[in-house]
Amino acid sequence: MRRRSALQWLGSSLVLTLGAPQLAWGATIVAVRLWPAPDYTRLTIESDAALQATPHFMTDPPRVALDLEGIELAPMVQQITGKVRPDDPNVAAIRVAQHAPRVVRLVVDLKRPINPQVFQLTPVAAFQHRLVLDLYPVQARDPLDELIAQRLRELNEPATAAAGAPNDSAPVPAPAAPSPPDPLGELIARLPDDQRAAAPSLGTIRLPPPPAAATPDPPAQAQANQAPTRPSTPTATASGASRPRAGPSGSTGGRADRLIVVAIDAGHGGEDPGAIGPGGTREKDVVLSIARKLRDRVNRTQVNGHTLRAFMTRDGDYFVPLRVRVQKARRVQADLFVSVHADAFFTPRPRGSSVFALSERGATSAAAQWMANRENAADKVGGVNLREQETVLQRIMLDMSTTAQINDSLRVGDVMLREIGRVGRLHKPRVEQAGFAVLRAPDIPSLLIETTFISNPDEERRLRDPRFQNQMADAMLRGIVAYFERNPPLARRREV
Repeated sequence: MRRRSALQWLGSSLVLTLGAPQLAWGATIVAVRLWPAPDYTRLTIESDAALQATPHFMTDPPRVALDLEGIELAPMVQQITGKVRPDDPNVAAIRVAQHAPRVVRLVVDLKRPINPQVFQLTPVAAFQHRLVLDLYPVQARDPLDELIAQRLRELNEPATAAAGAPNDSAPVPAPAAPSPPDPLGELIARLPDDQRAAAPSLGTIRLPPPPAAATPDPPAQAQANQAPTRPSTPTATASGASRPRAGPSGSTGGRADRLIVVAIDAGHGGEDPGAIGPGGTREKDVVLSIARKLRDRVNRTQVNGHTLRAFMTRDGDYFVPLRVRVQKARRVQADLFVSVHADAFFTPRPRGSSVFALSERGATSAAAQWMANRENAADKVGGVNLREQETVLQRIMLDMSTTAQINDSLRVGDVMLREIGRVGRLHKPRVEQAGFAVLRAPDIPSLLIETTFISNPDEERRLRDPRFQNQMADAMLRGIVAYFERNPPLARRREV
């Protein structure tokens, strides 16, 4: 009896020492998320243990099937079917069913041919194990098309407003002031309908020469011969605006105008919320709002006769890896890269705005290094497929062009810091430097702006205030304009 009692006690003690992973035969799904974006769609399945998944890729019709092994069909998994949005550019529908005992099959019906990527993420920050399915279109979207489509929408707005006029008896508004010269708009207006969407690039716009004037009547010709010679002036367009002329960009030949492209990077997004304030404000939300306000202001601005155009590295709640943000800015040959963030610290006391540039020799302060480490960890939180990472980007070598980039970044950073200082308190009175991965485009002046400390309760409330967001966007625009007024952009091989 004593031996039997001892064995029973030992068995019960052994059961108590075993945790859930040892007793359970499979993982438990804790969350499913779907992140549609213009560039790709991400499906994330989060669980308390690593999932065993077998993917199947089918092309007719295009779809992806994931066999999740070791689990049963649970309500948490079934929720994914209702997360598909009609405007998702890649996913048409998601179906889920118990394919076999302890095997759940998840089928993603696709709208177009896709290059899928499936990978696992180990626990980090607030996340447990994550199984990620990234759906990239076979034909990737050209970011230059976004600028063209944006301008086409602007051109269509006046026509839409005119079509909506009630009748001829309505009061006639006063004529609007002539719009400033817009070489991109003129170019698109001159293209045939079937060629507008195929415009390959933007930048220095080459306009076709004006049509030759008809031969005047003999008396008019005689008067023209007697008229004194005057300096040539820009020819007025139908809208009353002057034709663009070559500016100080160094463009040569014909009529040309330099399009200044500003890449605006809203930090974090999607799986990566960024810093979270004591009131629950997420960094990814407020910086996207500020970035959009800055975009709208940039698109209404000209500097020394040159049209400004903004390009957003992300314009929604989705994750963009740090290296992809740099790649996007280089694809559009941006003249300036501005990354918008909200600072955070582990105590609520720090406050104020900061401006950062890249450093090739370490950080200028311990705080700058700490901040760079935090921002560079975004890829770990957001989730990057390490197999797809380019090894050259794992360890970027700084060359002479990067040295010039840093000098230009410090120059525009000084101007930006002065303008932001008019909005509120500065955390540091100078431009700080550190090894921010998102600032490593060797040929684009790049800044990272920490608008305020979201970890400070007072500044968190300011970040949520639309008035403060407008003030911050105005300050950034003033800094951008002041920089390009003093430092005209170099000529680029961006001609159409």
